[in-house]
Amino acid sequence: MTSKSAAAAARATVYGYPRQGGGRELKKAIEGYWKGRVDADALRATAAELRRTNWRQLAEAGIHEVPTGDFSYYDHVLDTSVMVGAIPGRHRASVEADALDGYFAMARGTQDVAPLEMTKWFDTNYHYLVPELGPDTVFTADSAKQVAELREALGLGLAARPVLVGPVTYLLLAKPAPGVAADFDPLTLLDRLLPVYAEVLSDLRAAGAEWVQLDEPALVQDRTPAELNAATRAYRDLGALTDRPKLLVASYFDRLGDALPVLAKAPVEGLALDFTEAAAANLDALAAVGGLPGKRLVAGVVNGRNIWVNDLTKSLATLGTLLGLADRVDVAASCSLLHVPLDAAAERDIEPQILRWLAFARQKTAEIVTLAKGLAQGTGSITGELAANRAALASRASSPITRDPAVRARVGAVTDADARRSQPYGERATAQRAHLGLPLLPTTTIGSFPQTAELRVARADLRAGRIDTAGYEERIRAEIQEVISFQEKTGLDVLVHGEAERNDMVQYFAEQLTGYLATQHGWVQSYGTRYVRPPVLAGDISRPEPMTVRWTTYAQSLTARPVKGMLTGPVTMLAWSFVRDDQPLGDTARQVALALRDEVNDLEAAGTSVIQVDEPALRETLPLRADGRPGYLAWATEAFRLTTAGVRPDTQIHTHMCYAEFGDIVQAIDDLDADVISLEAARSHMQVARELAAHGYPREAGPGVYDIHSPRVPSADEAAALLRKGLEAIPAERLWVNPDCGLKTRGWPETRASLDNLVAAAHAVRAELPTAE
Repeated sequence: MTSKSAAAAARATVYGYPRQGGGRELKKAIEGYWKGRVDADALRATAAELRRTNWRQLAEAGIHEVPTGDFSYYDHVLDTSVMVGAIPGRHRASVEADALDGYFAMARGTQDVAPLEMTKWFDTNYHYLVPELGPDTVFTADSAKQVAELREALGLGLAARPVLVGPVTYLLLAKPAPGVAADFDPLTLLDRLLPVYAEVLSDLRAAGAEWVQLDEPALVQDRTPAELNAATRAYRDLGALTDRPKLLVASYFDRLGDALPVLAKAPVEGLALDFTEAAAANLDALAAVGGLPGKRLVAGVVNGRNIWVNDLTKSLATLGTLLGLADRVDVAASCSLLHVPLDAAAERDIEPQILRWLAFARQKTAEIVTLAKGLAQGTGSITGELAANRAALASRASSPITRDPAVRARVGAVTDADARRSQPYGERATAQRAHLGLPLLPTTTIGSFPQTAELRVARADLRAGRIDTAGYEERIRAEIQEVISFQEKTGLDVLVHGEAERNDMVQYFAEQLTGYLATQHGWVQSYGTRYVRPPVLAGDISRPEPMTVRWTTYAQSLTARPVKGMLTGPVTMLAWSFVRDDQPLGDTARQVALALRDEVNDLEAAGTSVIQVDEPALRETLPLRADGRPGYLAWATEAFRLTTAGVRPDTQIHTHMCYAEFGDIVQAIDDLDADVISLEAARSHMQVARELAAHGYPREAGPGVYDIHSPRVPSADEAAALLRKGLEAIPAERLWVNPDCGLKTRGWPETRASLDNLVAAAHAVRAELPTAE
């Protein structure tokens, strides 16, 4: 096909869409189902209506081929496990008894059965449920969900493309099931899995699918020859099937690298590639393999992970370059729009000038449609859109909001000494133990306590003017009193104030820092029914006044035990925000770090002896390819140290990380030079403790013994067993006892019971130690 005819064939599509609905209807329906207020039929009806609404909106906007199968009650990787019959043995009975309840049991656990492990989806803040596989795993096809949703879309008269997690990525994301040897490689199950995918593809073809998208984001990571050979074999075998739809293999989040020739040569009909951050690399690699003659190329030129308006002129230039490299070029976002909020037009509190700079899912859809039209019909067909786009880009570039000379001068004056503690860890530890007087295996929590309905109502009442600031603050004081009293009665050693005043661990700080914008409706799914509103980092960052000192100091006044000051670290402030794309991330991180440094120093001056600076996103933001990691880790660890290095030796600095794979960043954890780190460990059975020990990590650590992302209450014996596993790797004088994460999402009854058991476990194991008092 000539370049001209390729342009004429250009179509608009997306890989996936936000699931929650404009008012988070899905969250409310699912949580209502869990509480018994909504029955299964009503839940299914809500889900079906949300899918129909999404598809109609996409079609009305001009999307030519809508995605199906991307909708999920909890997680699309869990949906894939159901599709291929990879149900853990401990959950089979509940799945067989009731498929929906069994599905949620796998996701959340029950009082008697632990859930699947949860971790981050590549370098995003979305969490997926990790498949558990072993040499005895038997796969069986269950295409009911995928077929039903395809038929729903086709029944509306729409062109629809089912989206599945690809078989190679699925196996690369999996882990050995409990009881299976740790060195078991799930990828060895590929030949067993492919016939199941073949059956699903056949079912979808029979249901009317012309195309099926197989997502293979794992192939943008560094892959071994054996893994690339597995991808070759997978798409050779699937491509050779006679009873199948056309196959579109999609990658995103980075460049394909060595996997691009593998997929280009595979007998599939199309590839979907990321041409945003990986544009140059994928363009060069595509040209190097001679393009995709006879195939469809879906070009992801609109950033699906950030919220800034697209540079339409730049994207059109990229698309024009691609025209000669494929039989047909279609236009899409770089990945699923699951990672951005639904609609910027719903934001009423953002200045209209700034709102022009923002594009959420619906605006990105419009950008995709505009680009497809411009590619197919020429730029003359979109002159108005191009003019408005240029004006929005120019407005942002010239706005005083984006640059603060004082902030930039302060960052420029930073020296290496500013990011180093005044004494080495060994000397600090001695000073801190003398100052704090804590027992062996000290107990604490990660920071937040349950955000009750009463707290949320009080916050809403304050916003609506139904109560004044004094009334709201009185409610916060009462909550802090209750949290401190409970912790003292339970016997925790280092307390927290509970964060009753905080709406979100990033948003709370963003609302008090210059340079950030907060949204009212910018919800994005983090996991299951947990949605967050990432703030928008629009300009240079500074801290006008203290943010946490008042409430931390008040909590400390209620007890003689140490109360931790609680802050969110600079990397997490970036990772869980929509960051600016007009300067290097490291520069932005230093700005945030200096603002937080002021807060740390003020907390210490107010008498706070333990300060926790959370960095759960340190691993999450790690570049997917090894060649990008040293530079990232250099500025990320420097930013943490810049935040914390100004305190006295006897002030104890903690950090916290959760729900990620830590083994490949243990050196970076060491480089943070925190005195204590707490980490998720309950679902992964203390894996991180073993990783720290293998590295020779010299500081104190608290691998979690209570999985807070499940409603089940761990027994004291269960927590003690995990604690004993931790002691196999970390000596008692350096081991802390804590939950995996904050308790914000849990209810008070389970929190009380779980922490009582956690403290009981610590006392029991402490009594077993030779050095116990």
